[in-house]
Parts: sequence; structure tokens; C-alpha cells
Amino acid sequence: MSVDLSQFIPSFLEESFEGLELMESSLLNLNAGDHETIHSIFRAAHSIKGGAGTFGFDSVTEFTHLVETLLDEMRDGRRDVDPKDIEILLTSVDCIRLLIEAARDNEDYDQEKIQQTTTLLEQTLASSSISTPQTESSVDNNSDSSKADEQGTHYHICFIPEHDLAKTGNDPIFLFNALAELGEVSIQANTSELPALTDMDPQELYLSWNIDLITDSGIEEIEEVFEWVEDECSLEIEVIDNKSSVDESDDSNTQISEDKTAETKVAESQTVESQVSPSVNTKAQQTPTPAVNKEQVSQTSSSTPSSPTTSNAPPKTKAKSDVGSIRVGVDKVDSLINLVGELVITQSMLSELGHDFQMDKIERLTNGLEQLLQNTKELQESVMRIRMLPISFAFNRFPRLVHDLANKTGKAMELVIKGEQTELDKTVMEQIGDPLVHLVRNAADHGIEESAVRIANGKPETGTISLDAYHQGGNIVIEISDDGAGINRQKVFSKAVEKGVIDPNVSLTDSQVFDLLFEPGFSTADEVTDISGRGVGMDVVKRNIQSLGGRIQVESTMGKGSCFKVNLPLTLAILDGQLVKVGTETYIIPLISIVESLQVDPSLINRASGDMALYRLRDDNVPILPVYQMFGLTTDYTNICDALLVVVEADGQKVGLMVDHLLAQQQVVIKS
Repeated sequence: MSVDLSQFIPSFLEESFEGLELMESSLLNLNAGDHETIHSIFRAAHSIKGGAGTFGFDSVTEFTHLVETLLDEMRDGRRDVDPKDIEILLTSVDCIRLLIEAARDNEDYDQEKIQQTTTLLEQTLASSSISTPQTESSVDNNSDSSKADEQGTHYHICFIPEHDLAKTGNDPIFLFNALAELGEVSIQANTSELPALTDMDPQELYLSWNIDLITDSGIEEIEEVFEWVEDECSLEIEVIDNKSSVDESDDSNTQISEDKTAETKVAESQTVESQVSPSVNTKAQQTPTPAVNKEQVSQTSSSTPSSPTTSNAPPKTKAKSDVGSIRVGVDKVDSLINLVGELVITQSMLSELGHDFQMDKIERLTNGLEQLLQNTKELQESVMRIRMLPISFAFNRFPRLVHDLANKTGKAMELVIKGEQTELDKTVMEQIGDPLVHLVRNAADHGIEESAVRIANGKPETGTISLDAYHQGGNIVIEISDDGAGINRQKVFSKAVEKGVIDPNVSLTDSQVFDLLFEPGFSTADEVTDISGRGVGMDVVKRNIQSLGGRIQVESTMGKGSCFKVNLPLTLAILDGQLVKVGTETYIIPLISIVESLQVDPSLINRASGDMALYRLRDDNVPILPVYQMFGLTTDYTNICDALLVVVEADGQKVGLMVDHLLAQQQVVIKS
């Protein structure tokens, strides 16, 4: 019986994407000499590579190995932190994400991009001026191999895993492969605890191992190999006399001749693992080859790696059918449990009253129902808080985006993020991501000026794009602002007249002029770029925001900058509504859509063609829609002057809904 590794894939994917985010944010802030940051980036890459190897995502493992090697040279001080190397690593993070997504979805990926980045990594590694046992010279030249080994440190490792290690998806073979990448390894299995075949549990691990490793790496790097299983094993690492270790290992280590091609080395690497059963538990019971050379286990960076391909080994978790997950703080779970306990108590009290109810118990019944109402409301709020996540989950992508835009446009710009702990419903956050990306790209392309222009205008050379989020009433406001050139009001107005969007004699406020930017196909860009300015996009941004029940406003001052304010509901699952009565029916209108409610003034009613009634509301003529006619209802309030008018707005258009009565306000649960 073998362990089904596919059950652990979702956890690996979640942790890998978090690791990639950590790598990306750390690389963007990496400075020379910042050893702790380099270590954290290396650990993230190492964990991704180890996990990918466990689940058979070979393409991820092979590519990440190159990234890990480059990071290893940086953290060991063998390579300076160079801006060009940081750009290569950022591109590599994109490639790892691409490979993981392809493996997750069991789909093809952009092999050309992966191969280009692989070649770039190899060229960068080949440019290293210092040779170590991990580089080509010590692996490919057998005549120099033993000399390099003699200079390394000999470690003796006693590795005693717990019997249920394999049940967690861990395989000692992968640990030995990782050790082989550090240097020359000799492994001997201890079979003293193996029971009789009839007593053996196929899910238990009975072996332990004595390992001799000759390497230039430090003890911390050896410990990192075992960090995934450190709580599930007994591990002892000690330094042995170098000379004796070389003599002992000479007889056991197999050499590969110089004339073997890179492909032959890869074939031998695959042979090492093909000698054991594909079952994880069975593999763990096998005694590995006593001597495992680095050449036998992994392909060296001197050989040209085969183009990574998606692995067919484990079952894949399809993203398209993935319902996703939310990490919830313990405090929120505790609050939920406490509220459920209160509900149980209230239910028990009401149940007891119902057994032998008499009128003298009416006060207790009323109190119990009020308590039930309060408990239900608190439970609802507590459940809704579980779906609330810090908006930093949406903001995290923008430091990299602005970094790439600065490189692409040649402009000096920085991103300032505030209010990243402001919470928003997960569903809203997922859908607001693309509109925010477009607005940030728009600020970088249209807002921020060239450095020379900024200096000439007395501004700092580096432009600033700001992201801010805060709560306002029952909504959340997201501001995307910049200290750039601002919006040319006259240019927008003239372009709108040119396109026939407005009459040249119309008088518009600044806000109304800026709203013209969201007209389909509207653009003031003098030239088209691949960043923005194609005449499409801003209308889609507004439409997507409105589909979430939100709205967007623009504020701008020439020469000072612009600010786009996005106002969104905190959640899509529950909304606040206004109850209205028409005839015998009750309807609910979302509060966010209501402009105002008013008693009709007959002097402000006009008639248009087709007998359409219009109500003069300040500067607008609002069409009046009799709700009773729309739904075929019978009512006493058929005269407009006797009814109430609820003015609502959607897609920038206002209409007046003619209703009989306004009732209470109430929260509404939205269900498909």
C-alpha cells in the first residue's frame, strides 16, 4: 500500500506561490551585503525545488536548481549582488510560477521563454570566475576531482527517520539527491530494525542511514537539506578527519569517464531512481546505491539541460475547478465557536419554553427571541469576517509591476503603499485586481513624466505612484494617485468634441470632463504604446468596478498629479437594501444605488415624446418608471403626484422609480 501524494499537492502549491511572492518582494528590495535577505530568497527557492521533486514536477525541479545555484553563489560571497543578476532572478521567478501553474493544470507552457531564461542562467553561472566542487571544473574533469574532494570537509551524518516519515510524503531518496548536489556522498543503510517479512507494515519506514559527505559547504547547508523532516527524525552531523575520509571513499565512489556526454549523465541520474519501485513507501525501504556521486544524481551546470517538460508523474490539481482556500486567524475561529455556543444555549432555552408554554412565559419568550436575533446577527458578522482578507493580497503584485514599468519606460518612479491591512471580501479582491493593474499602468505611462521634465518643473527626479486603502462607512475606498503631470482638462474636452461625444457648447464641471475618460475608445495619448493609450481599457475598468456595485471618481490638478478613487462594497454576499411597497408587493432596492427619495412636485414634471414622464431634478431630467405598470400590479397610487419617487443610478444613468411607500432598511443575502 502506497501513500497518495496527490492529497498534499494543494498545500505544496499554496506554499510555493507564497514562496514566489517572498522571493519577488525580497529581490526588489535586495541590496549588496544584505545576507539575511539572500538567505531567505535561497530558502524559498530550496523549499520549492524540494517540494517539486517530491511530487515529480521535474520541470520545476530542474529549472529551480539553476536559480538555487546562482543564489548559492551570492549568499556564499562568491558572486556580488548585481542589478543584472537581480533582473535575471526576477524573470526566473516568473518562469517558476509559469512551470508550477502548468504542472498544476497539466497544460503546456511557454517553452521558448523557459529555454531563453535557462540559457541566460547558464551563461550567468558560466561567467563565475571562482571554481568550486559544485561547478563544472570539479565534476567534468575527473583528474581534478579527487584533489577538489581532498580540500573539502568530511562530514559524517547519522540519519534515523521516524517510522511514519513516508506517510507525510517525504522520501529519503530526495534527501540523498540533495546531499549529492553539495559534494561527494557515500551512503550505507542500517537494516537492523527490519522485521520479518510477515510482520512488516508497508507504510512504515524501518531503515536508518550512515552518510559520509565531502563538501566545501558548511553545516548550515547540510541542515537545510533535512529541514523538511527535522521534526520527524533523529539527525547527528559531525566533522571527520579529511584525509581518512578521502581514503575510505575512493573505493566506493564511482567515476564517470570524461567522454560521456551530458545526456549520458542525465540517463544515469534517472537510472539511480529507476532501480527502485515507484511507490513512495517501497522506495523508502530500498537500500540506495552505497556510493552516490553528484554526477549520478543531478545534471551539472556545465552540460546543457534538456528543455523542461511538464511531468506526467502525479495527478494534477486543476486550477479551473479549484474552489480556492482562505487562511483564517485563530481569533476569528474562536469567535465563531463562542457564538455557536451562545446559539446552542439560546436554542435550548427556547426549546424548554416550548414544551409547556403558557402566557405567563411570554416575557421570557420575547427575551429569548431577542437574544436569538442578537446571536444570529453576531454570527453573520463573524462568518463574514472569515471571508475578509487584507488588501495587501491584491497590492502585493504592484511593486514588481512598477519596477518593470520603470525599466520599460526609462522613467524613475517608486511605489508607496498605505492601508495594506485594510480588509476586503475575498471575492471582491479577486475581481478588482485587473482594474487596479490598468490604473497603475495608466499612472506610469500617462501620469509620471520623464526625469528631465520633472527636474525642469522643480519636481524630484523620481516620480511617486501611491496606493492607499481605507474604510469609509460601509464601503472601502482604494486610491491610485501619482505626482505626475495631471490631466489636461482642455485636451480631454477637445478630444470629446472631436469624437462627437459631447456638444462643443455644453458646460461641464471638472468632474464631468474627467468622466469622459471612461467613454469607450476614448484616449488622449499622442502615440500608442504597449503599456496604455490604445483607446481601450478605461471603459472596461469602469464597467468592471460597477459590476461589483462600486463607482470610480477622478480628481486631477495640472502639473500636480491625479487621483483615481474606487469606492467598493466590503462584500458581495450581503448588501444593505431599502424596502419599498408597491400594491401588495414588497421590493428591495440596494442602498448603494439610491441617489435620493422624494415626494413628487407636480410643477417639476414634464412630458417627452412617447408620453414619457420626466422629473426635473436640479440639472437632470430623470425618466419616471411606474413600477406597478412594469410588474402588472394593482395599486391605489396610479397618479404620479400621489406616489413617492426613488431616484436610482446605474451606469451613469438616473431613473425615478414610482412606489407607494418607503418601509425599513434591511440587509439582504445574495444567492444564485
